[in-house]
Amino acid sequence: MKKISILGSTGSIGTQTLDIVRANPELSVEVLAAGRNVGLMEKQAREFSPKLAVMWDEAAYQELKLKLSDTDIQVLWGMEGLLEAATYPSVETVVAAIVGMIGIRPTIAAMKAGKDIALANKETLVTAGHIIMPLARETGVSILPVDSEHSAIFQSLQGNQHNSIHKILLTASGGPFRGKSMQELKSVQVEDALKHPNWTMGRKITIDSATLVNKGLEVMEAKWLFNVNYDQIQVVVHPQSVIHSMVEYEDGAIMAQLGTPDMRLPIQYALFYPDRKPLAGERLDFYSLKQMTFEKPDTNTFRALKLAVSAGRTGGTMPTVFNAANERAVALFLERKISFLQITDIIEDCMLHHSPVPDPDLDEILEVEQETYAHIREKYQ
Repeated sequence: MKKISILGSTGSIGTQTLDIVRANPELSVEVLAAGRNVGLMEKQAREFSPKLAVMWDEAAYQELKLKLSDTDIQVLWGMEGLLEAATYPSVETVVAAIVGMIGIRPTIAAMKAGKDIALANKETLVTAGHIIMPLARETGVSILPVDSEHSAIFQSLQGNQHNSIHKILLTASGGPFRGKSMQELKSVQVEDALKHPNWTMGRKITIDSATLVNKGLEVMEAKWLFNVNYDQIQVVVHPQSVIHSMVEYEDGAIMAQLGTPDMRLPIQYALFYPDRKPLAGERLDFYSLKQMTFEKPDTNTFRALKLAVSAGRTGGTMPTVFNAANERAVALFLERKISFLQITDIIEDCMLHHSPVPDPDLDEILEVEQETYAHIREKYQ
């Protein structure tokens, strides 16, 4: 029986993780943690009977505590609750699926407590990869990628020498606006940006896919996960989302992981690695697969990808600025306070405004996050 904690249980990754649990009785949910969705959290808690349920929001905590008062489930809230969820004694693996930088402290705490991490929180490695990866080596814990692209790379590395990587080929669908011009993007509405052609994801990550910010974050994440430099990472637009990513080795051989766009596969692989388990669902049918096409990303129209690589190469606190600026800009776009193209403009403005701090500690990272939010409030709200 593998006992897990799910941080972000009411989100897209969290709910799909629970689908995996339903199909695999050898998994036990010890802890659930979420933000504000009390209704779904109560349903999850009653179905899976965790020992601990945590809400980020205090009002949501009060409501959930009342609703679960007829159970033995302990209910906590806030960062202290998340830290308890991440370090719960009986837990072996923490599914880190909280969106945003609030996931960094719990992930670090979990690692220090000896928990393996099924990582779906991009911000952790993007902003603190220089802290996380050495800590993983020091504590001996495993960081198992849940993102479909990073899972594909991880799977393509199995049975091969890691130090023989020539290039990582990181695939991208291109999002809903692939091939659109800057002029066409001026009139984009929230509803348009939320229509991803292949994947069903949360609102924030769907917008990130539309701007190619998501691919930029994945580039930065891949640098840390696979110990490569930025010159070894190539983004390839693959609209069909059949090849989830590839690894090219020194001898020219390329290993790829293919499949239907279903996030349950990388989640399950992370939870059971190195074993593979049966997984219900649609299978890739090569007889009906008409074509697979590949393109170079348009970084002139979708400048966020270029900005992400620049932030990664600069290092220090610059990736934090990129990430924090995007988080706030996406929130403003979803609130219909800025246009779609302004998301990238705000990221660029914040990067130009910032003087990067080299090798920051966690407090400095979180301080720069708040400084970036403050700059956006003063200028754009």
